Amino acid sequence: MKKVVDDPRLMIKVCDLYYNQDASQQQIGKQLGLSRPTVARLLASAREQQIVEIRIPGLETLEYWELEKKLEAQYGLREVLVVASGDSQEDTEKALGNAAAGYLQYLIKDGDIVGVSMGTTLYHMVSAIEAPKAEDVTFVPLIGGMGRLRTELHAGSLAEKLSRMFDGAFVPLHAPARVSGRQIREELMKEESLLSAIVLFGKLDVALVGIGYPNEHSAIQATGYFKANELESLIKRRAAGELCMQFYDDAGDTAPFRGDNNVVGIDIHRLRKVPRSVGIAGGTDKLPAILGAVRGRYINTLITDVGCARALASKE
Repeated sequence: MKKVVDDPRLMIKVCDLYYNQDASQQQIGKQLGLSRPTVARLLASAREQQIVEIRIPGLETLEYWELEKKLEAQYGLREVLVVASGDSQEDTEKALGNAAAGYLQYLIKDGDIVGVSMGTTLYHMVSAIEAPKAEDVTFVPLIGGMGRLRTELHAGSLAEKLSRMFDGAFVPLHAPARVSGRQIREELMKEESLLSAIVLFGKLDVALVGIGYPNEHSAIQATGYFKANELESLIKRRAAGELCMQFYDDAGDTAPFRGDNNVVGIDIHRLRKVPRSVGIAGGTDKLPAILGAVRGRYINTLITDVGCARALASKE
């Protein structure tokens, strides 16, 4: 005996009511004498048997839609945004910043607490934001920043600028991003003047993080926090990338670089608990860094360029 959910005529009837006449599953069930779960199964069967096809007009205009969906499934990410690669690294960073700015305008909601790291791409993101609508948003730097070089790239500068744009609140972290020893770091993290920011690390709704890697052009060297010989040592020890100045290998393991972590700020392992941890980076040079960030589950949302996205898709 044929099952109800295999009846083509009934499938067509249910689909017509649901898709063309805007009837709810509960209303359809009442009209046809079916349970709501049976109606749901009929709709699912109709799609499986291609009795009904769902088209989304305009989807074909999104150039990298299929690539984004592939990466989301491949790496278990909540969302991936892919942009065209630029003719230079700076052009790519600006394109990423523009995409991230547009994304933030609908990602950030009223009352959110948003953590911000540092770097050139985040600087371009902040520069591209226009007329944000969310209210009562609180911004906090994820690491300190009291250096004298390239202060516009520091987390505190970026978080404060965002707070003014959103007409929100800014909670500063008045400390260096990196100190000379582990004990100094541990003592600073207990300072009462820093606690208002540190407490927010456990309450973040959104984290915005640049993904870096050890090289002579990196923001961590440009801001004066790492010397050339330190970066050379990290490269020799196969550091693949860094988030908030904390290093990991291409599997996302931070253990080999624990001794290098004298950063006053969030422990990147806490990023795994943030509902939206957004990593923004591009360029195939950063492929190992992005892989490590994704594999380590430090980010669940990625904004990258098509060259890097295709390279990611070819992995695993």
